[in-house]
Amino acid sequence: MSWQIKVPATTANIGAGFDSIGIALNLYLTLTIEQANEWAFIPLSDHLKHLPIDKSNIIYQMAKKTAERYQISELPACRVELKSDIPLARGLGSSATAIVAGIELANQLAGLNLSADEKMLLATEIEGHPDNVAPAVLGGCIIGHFDQTLETIRVPIDDLTFVTIIPDFELKTKEARQILPKQFTHGESVRASSVANVSVAAICQQNWPLLGEMLKKDCFHQPYRKKLIPHYDEIEQELMNHVYGLYLSGAGPTMIALASQAQVTQYLEQWKRSFPDLKWLVLDAVNQGVSVVER
Repeated sequence: MSWQIKVPATTANIGAGFDSIGIALNLYLTLTIEQANEWAFIPLSDHLKHLPIDKSNIIYQMAKKTAERYQISELPACRVELKSDIPLARGLGSSATAIVAGIELANQLAGLNLSADEKMLLATEIEGHPDNVAPAVLGGCIIGHFDQTLETIRVPIDDLTFVTIIPDFELKTKEARQILPKQFTHGESVRASSVANVSVAAICQQNWPLLGEMLKKDCFHQPYRKKLIPHYDEIEQELMNHVYGLYLSGAGPTMIALASQAQVTQYLEQWKRSFPDLKWLVLDAVNQGVSVVER
């Protein structure tokens, strides 16, 4: 008998929601699992082929860390087939999905019966902040704060299209963090936090035009990180009159335009012609997080 763990991709930061707001999207990391004599991770997607196939695989490491947290010394060996729609190191939560998959793998193999809150806390402790991992656990939009304890608010997302624009290069989070300022003045902090506050209110009211206006005003990371993304300003100029707003997903380099389906239907082909070297995906938010299915 085999079974599957399915984890959605996530988009994080959402403008001024730096390290604190994330949304689950309909790309997936899927694990197909069956018991075996020894651990093996079999990549079925081309962009996963370079990943370790033994216990050094990040998913096993996360499963092991979770088991040890609950005094489980050993997990039964499994053969795990890995399939993923999520590009690596592009700001769509590829590492977060691996963390959540590992936690769920341990949860199932050791019969831990972890609650969603326990899974989110474990994942956040590993990741350092909740914006990427929490939506992968719960689905929808998660607004979170982590400081020893984790506090989250979940908001379902409906009637919003995520036009996902993926450049053909990786951008590591560490590199993207190094370009950020070390501190803000009091006045800068007030301005940045007010933008973040209104952004949260807009999400809760599903006021997408207002959220789009706030995306333009972020002070926390986008003005600095967009310098690492060739053609960011040109893309923004091309799309600005036809979408709610544009933001950097996670640390980048992926950009996401928030739009209505009508806007996408009318303008997508025009955008593709203007920037043919970029990969364009039209995604939706998903309001379900990690799931487990017997096959």
